[in-house]
Amino acid sequence: MKILVPIKRVVDPYSRVRPLPDGSGIDTTGIKFEINPFDEIALEEAVRLRERIGDVEIVAVSLGTSECEEQLRKALAMGADRAILIETDQLYDPLGIANELAALAQEFQPDIVLMGKQATDDDCNQVGQMVAAILELPQATFASKVETVPGGVRVTRETDEGHETLELNFPCLITTDLRLNEPRYVALPGIIKARSKPLDRRPAVTSSSPKIRTVRVEAPPARQAGRMVTGVSELVAILKDKGVL
Repeated sequence: MKILVPIKRVVDPYSRVRPLPDGSGIDTTGIKFEINPFDEIALEEAVRLRERIGDVEIVAVSLGTSECEEQLRKALAMGADRAILIETDQLYDPLGIANELAALAQEFQPDIVLMGKQATDDDCNQVGQMVAAILELPQATFASKVETVPGGVRVTRETDEGHETLELNFPCLITTDLRLNEPRYVALPGIIKARSKPLDRRPAVTSSSPKIRTVRVEAPPARQAGRMVTGVSELVAILKDKGVL
């Protein structure tokens, strides 16, 4: 079995970020970058599938500049067999990323494209669905459980109404949710092994041609201080004064 795991380099979710003075983006001075947490969950699930069924090749791929090598090396340390960096300094929107990943998948022919449901920087939640549409693959989004069955997988996915179970034939695409697993700690032996694992570089084969753009990045308004009340009657009176009730 072959599993392709796209990963994205994002600002560490625990970092405090602030916009640039001109509003063109965020100030990344001194900011730490990590693998997108949802993609890390996808990679962990790929490793667990290999531990359960044995013969599985895991390939991690990232689209971006050479700075993404750090995250790909971490993916190798977590258990990926090899990594591919699609080098580009162009800005890609979700459709552009999906086209690039689809082109790689057509070459690699994975049984599963396993990826995070969204990135924590832009929160678009679009790339997985677009890749599945381009490649005409069956898909299961927001997976909270993945099991192998003959010729495919059984995926339990979270919806607003509860849980839904789908069975997909190979090849297929799965996007992961937070409750699927908890990524393992990367131990020193894994970090050492990652240094000798192959990391290939290749140019992008599609044009970015973004259809969307960031107009401005602004910090949210400061939160107002809270106020203690003595009881329900005082709370109701305050809400009436503010026109809420």
